[in-house]
Amino acid sequence: MLVYNATKQQFIDDVRANVIADAIENEVSRKLSRNSPRNEVASWENSLRFMMSVLLDEGIPASAGVAIEYNIPLTNRRVDFILTGKNDQREDSAVIIELKQWQTAEVTMKDAIVRTQLGGGVRETNHPSYQAWSYGALIEDYNETVRKDSIRLVPCAYLHNMKQGNAINDPFYANHTSRAPVFISPDALKLSRFLSQHIKYGDSSDIMYRIEHGVIKPSKNLADALSSMMQGNAEFLMIDEQKLVYETAVDLAHKASKGQKQCLIVKGGPGTGKSVVAINLLVELTNREMMTQYVSRNSAPREVFKKRLTGTRKKTHIDNLFKGSGSYVSAEPDTFHALIVDEAHRLNEKSGMYQNLGESQIKEIISASRFSIFFIDEAQRVTLKDVGTVEEVTRRADECGAEVYELELSSQFRCNGSDGYLAWLDHSLQIRTTANTDLDGIDYEFKVFDDPCELRKVILEKNRKANKARMVAGYCWPWASKKDKHAMDIVFPEYGFAAQWNLDDDGMLWAIADGSAEQVGCIHTCQGLEFDYVGVIIGDDFVIRNGRVVTDAAKRAGQDRSVHGYKKMLKEQPDQARAVADQIVKNTYRTLMTRGQKGCYVYATDSETREYFSAFARSQASLEHAELAEEAETLDGMHLPIVTRDEAAPFERHVPVYDLNIAAGEFSEIQIAEAEHWVELPDHIRVSPDLFVSRVVGESMNRRIPNGAWCLFRANPGGTRQGKVVVVQHRAIEDPDHGGSFTIKLYQSEKVEEYGEYVNQRIVLKPQTNAFGYKDIVLEDELEDLKVIGEFLSVL
Repeated sequence: MLVYNATKQQFIDDVRANVIADAIENEVSRKLSRNSPRNEVASWENSLRFMMSVLLDEGIPASAGVAIEYNIPLTNRRVDFILTGKNDQREDSAVIIELKQWQTAEVTMKDAIVRTQLGGGVRETNHPSYQAWSYGALIEDYNETVRKDSIRLVPCAYLHNMKQGNAINDPFYANHTSRAPVFISPDALKLSRFLSQHIKYGDSSDIMYRIEHGVIKPSKNLADALSSMMQGNAEFLMIDEQKLVYETAVDLAHKASKGQKQCLIVKGGPGTGKSVVAINLLVELTNREMMTQYVSRNSAPREVFKKRLTGTRKKTHIDNLFKGSGSYVSAEPDTFHALIVDEAHRLNEKSGMYQNLGESQIKEIISASRFSIFFIDEAQRVTLKDVGTVEEVTRRADECGAEVYELELSSQFRCNGSDGYLAWLDHSLQIRTTANTDLDGIDYEFKVFDDPCELRKVILEKNRKANKARMVAGYCWPWASKKDKHAMDIVFPEYGFAAQWNLDDDGMLWAIADGSAEQVGCIHTCQGLEFDYVGVIIGDDFVIRNGRVVTDAAKRAGQDRSVHGYKKMLKEQPDQARAVADQIVKNTYRTLMTRGQKGCYVYATDSETREYFSAFARSQASLEHAELAEEAETLDGMHLPIVTRDEAAPFERHVPVYDLNIAAGEFSEIQIAEAEHWVELPDHIRVSPDLFVSRVVGESMNRRIPNGAWCLFRANPGGTRQGKVVVVQHRAIEDPDHGGSFTIKLYQSEKVEEYGEYVNQRIVLKPQTNAFGYKDIVLEDELEDLKVIGEFLSVL
């Protein structure tokens, strides 16, 4: 998503007219469905005036592109400022500029971490050069179009309020400033020269449009990448708070090895990278010859990780890296250099099958290691015995004489990087009141089904692609198939639906086992893991009555240990029992409904509950249709029937509508097939795979093609072009109508015979117009580089 996009000249005009901040604020409200705090608006006004001054350099072309607040795909991170155009080799380029209001900075001894004034105090944060570089690397990693089209990404940072740059340019950070130079206030002219070196020609091929609408590859799955990570490969790029947590943890591990115990508490919601940072730390500290183990209460993620590593190293080595949280009851103090506790909110008070061993899992972990790190999301506590809270870890750390530090992760990578979906989910589950009262503007697929069979059908279809779609449910049905392999557990006879809980044979490997998509998982087999798509069956423990959530832990199956002891508590402390159980039920469904990276599908056993969630889904669908209608308005003047890509019968009844700016950048049949809009051609025109529709802008061909006309073209035509109207591209072309390196003209060539063959000696591209100022475009050099993109067939 992109908040602001214009040419350099338009950007300068908007800043000078004092409308730039209003324009951005309006788009943030429209596209992100949120209001902008006053300090954010003030920062735009301040920073963008400095950027305007930098861009006044005449060496930076007026037709260069300016993009502001670009959302990196699959994350909730945004790039401040991007300048697009072509370099001196006429290669597509985009300069990523990280803007900072900082006035001072201090050097730390942590890689890529500086200390500066933030949020009312002096805090540690990412070096802006690392931040700019990491954002560029993320875009390149996720965006196949950037790689395929060889769009060069050039990162840098501009600290326009900083007068003295010794700290920010300290040699300690040379590895980062060499990849992304940092400019301070006195460097404004240097920044202008830097930009003019990388953007010498204007953006004639809609680079930012191609980046924003590029093909996005699926984000990596931690379990799939684990083997490579354990070999020291950086499979996941750590950004922002993730890098800060990682470097702080490494620093504290070394500090603890020489002195006082250290304890780091890291708070973070679903998809913020807790497990990614945990595994990266396991690898790094192990490589530094520190005795380190990954710890979790829930065995599902451990077993999946161990399975992925099978065959890469000895089983005893793998088993020694991944341990359950009850493994330290008898451990001697300071046995380990570091214990990394993932999903720490799931820790129990005592250990053992009967919960009767030891004093406290948290205290035992802290005691057994010189350095302990706890990754916590208190909103994922899902059993009555979960005691992993920040308060409890802090209390136990004090008892063990450990220094305690707290950090928080907020960069979102799950749920399509949508903070909005997570906030809406909390609101709809009535966990907390948020500003996200609907799904409007949220880029995440959420659907509600009235038939569980349809839900299963969609999940199985999604699963065929990569074995990464699963059904899960609240534990409201007894596990009959545990003893009788032929018994069905979750049955809805009125729909002909019957399914089993995850097979006992698969155990905690259900999430990755082949053929397991037919079974239904529960909170215990999926917490700590992720899928591409998740289908959630909401049981009778969570219903809606008159718009309010009503939970009932008594509706859970007797085998569900997560509410074991609820009935006794209900007799002794009824109000507290209901409050705690209410939180557990809500947290369970919050956790289940955030397992999908791309989408969540829901079926609720209760009809009123289905209708409650359906209303949100309908609101999202109506908004999407409105957006499509708005996009269709951009096809002004098109009188043929228009459909979306999903509705089209490609090259049977419909052909794609394509922007010639994009076509000229890197034209291919694949790109045509991915067009957003398709049209149905008149009956007298035979549809074929090489046809496409595009709008012609300009007066250079007005005798045959009116300005703004929609025309039919044949892509990559063969045979002679002599005397035909064609779309051609060549680096020497700069079309007077749009400034691009392509043009639509009448093609004429003069050939000479060389070695028995006729070759082009001169090509003339002739306008056919009654407008003044258009001339022949004559090409005599590098004719082999001329590319004929398409042949004009007719005006539609």
